[in-house]
Amino acid sequence: MQAVEVRPLQPVDKLPLAPALGQSPVMAMIAQAVAAGQSLDVIRELKDMAKELAADEARRAFDAALAEAKGKIPVITKNKHVGFESRKAGGSSTDYWHEDLGQIVRTVDPILRDHGLAYRFVPDQSSSGIKVTCVLTGHGHAESFTLMAAADNTGNKNSIQQVGSTLTYLQRYTLKMALGLAASMDDDGRKSEAVDVITDEQRTDLLDLMEEVGFTDADDARLMKVFKVQYLANLASKDYQRAVDLVKAKQP
Repeated sequence: MQAVEVRPLQPVDKLPLAPALGQSPVMAMIAQAVAAGQSLDVIRELKDMAKELAADEARRAFDAALAEAKGKIPVITKNKHVGFESRKAGGSSTDYWHEDLGQIVRTVDPILRDHGLAYRFVPDQSSSGIKVTCVLTGHGHAESFTLMAAADNTGNKNSIQQVGSTLTYLQRYTLKMALGLAASMDDDGRKSEAVDVITDEQRTDLLDLMEEVGFTDADDARLMKVFKVQYLANLASKDYQRAVDLVKAKQP
């Protein structure tokens, strides 16, 4: 039977010190405290201090990376148009542009990736509504941004489509919040000029007149083409009387 050499245990104060992890002075102190046989309370306090310092370093690295990334993210181009105008007198009118989620993702993802940043969406649904949290992470730090809204029941959507529409909307806005994004119209470098448009009362009167003379959808389209507008609500004030005259000209 082979003999086994038994060596006497070395005293604690003779043990070599563990190397400082990540060159952190606090981690070196913890290693020394363990080697010196310090109490658990002392070691716990040192560990808490190390966690606080690590979290602070991670936050600083995250802030620096985000600042650099934001400096490279361009203004997002609004690429989707939403428009509707009721032909009924007094009906509502909707006309606006926005940037969709895909447009934002295509713009920001490569830049965030180059700076060690990423994001994810955490959805939640309850009786109070639909909630989406955008979690932005990087360099050992994370920040979250949350919005809540009811299901989008506009249009002819089924229940699943209503939830999907709201989720997409909240994802878009929480991501914009997290990154502090701005968006603008793509006008080929031209500045938009403010134009005085007709009042709600004038629009209602014009719609009443169109209804009275039997305007069709084709007539609507031709009238909008004459004034180079997409919706009656966008008709310039200076063109109102001419529009009235054209509508009246259709009278039998």
